[in-house]
Amino acid sequence: MQAQEVKHFLEARLPNTQVEVEGEGCNFQLNLISDELAALSPVKRQQQVYAHLNPWIADGSIHAVTMKFFSRAAWAERT
Repeated sequence: MQAQEVKHFLEARLPNTQVEVEGEGCNFQLNLISDELAALSPVKRQQQVYAHLNPWIADGSIHAVTMKFFSRAAWAERT
């Protein structure tokens, strides 16, 4: 599995979310930039993302995922 594949997959399913992906193979680090997701509790944020990734996790295509969430303003200040 490629990082770009994960990026495009999540961006298509999470409206108004920019996804930056690092990693390859089956281990990925995700930076999710979205005011909507940033407003949710940490558990709800992860549930939103895992709901889409679970089939790939179940079949072993993805083994490990690390997520960080940013509002658009926080991301702009970081970069």
